[in-house]
Amino acid sequence: MDAEHAGTPAANPVTPAGAVLPGFANLEVTVAGTRARIELARPGSLNSLTVPTLAELEQAAVALDGYPDVKVVVVAGQGRAFCAGADLGSFATATGASAGDARSARHQGWRTAQALERMRAVTVARIQGWCVGGGVVLASSCDLRVAADDARFAIPEVDLGIPLAWGGIPRLVREVGPAVTKDLVMTCRTVTASEALSVGLVNRVVPAGDLDTTVDELVATLDAKTSLALLATKAHVNAVAEGMVHTQASWGDGELLAAGLRDPEGDAARHRYLEELLARRERQGQG
Repeated sequence: MDAEHAGTPAANPVTPAGAVLPGFANLEVTVAGTRARIELARPGSLNSLTVPTLAELEQAAVALDGYPDVKVVVVAGQGRAFCAGADLGSFATATGASAGDARSARHQGWRTAQALERMRAVTVARIQGWCVGGGVVLASSCDLRVAADDARFAIPEVDLGIPLAWGGIPRLVREVGPAVTKDLVMTCRTVTASEALSVGLVNRVVPAGDLDTTVDELVATLDAKTSLALLATKAHVNAVAEGMVHTQASWGDGELLAAGLRDPEGDAARHRYLEELLARRERQGQG
């Protein structure tokens, strides 16, 4: 998208205020005039990302781009967490499909992140609880990020024996710089909301009880701007950022993900990670 066309989107049927877009099993997508919302609706799994969920996110981003009045889209997760990251079982199952289907599944996360980032409207990530792995990639694909003070961020992919995919590396380099990216991705350590703010991973941190109010106020502030100026600014900044850090160069991430899932050392790492996670939960249950 370029600045010239930022204020002149393609026409689309008018959606009544507060309408829920049909056709999504893993998301709740709503449009209310100039505002819209995409919610991950798998709270029982802490909104983990399966291949179908990622495909629906891409579809939602494309669908909302067709509504000419929408200026701001909130991206959120229902329940206790923003997103627990990729459901690796979903990708492992996909490797048993036909060659074409398996390849498509491996690249779905990359396509989803690209679709979210390329949305015409300004996107605001509303982050509570855990934001893990692929969830961090989704958040970094949004224009602005507001986190509750109890939010926690982690990128455990290396501990799971796989590289961070879906364009996560260039997006993190763009947002927090090379050195911090290496620290977060290589150590797999948990990051508090306050540290995320200090390194530039999020724009604002507020008390958990104020999260919705703060997001609503931010959306209202953005919504009050003229469409042309607001959306042209987004398009211009994104064009400059893409010239600095090329997210499209990460299109091969899916093949690296597949290699990690096939790697025997990586498989052993995933088993260790799961065993340590289960042991930690047992200790917490006894404590």
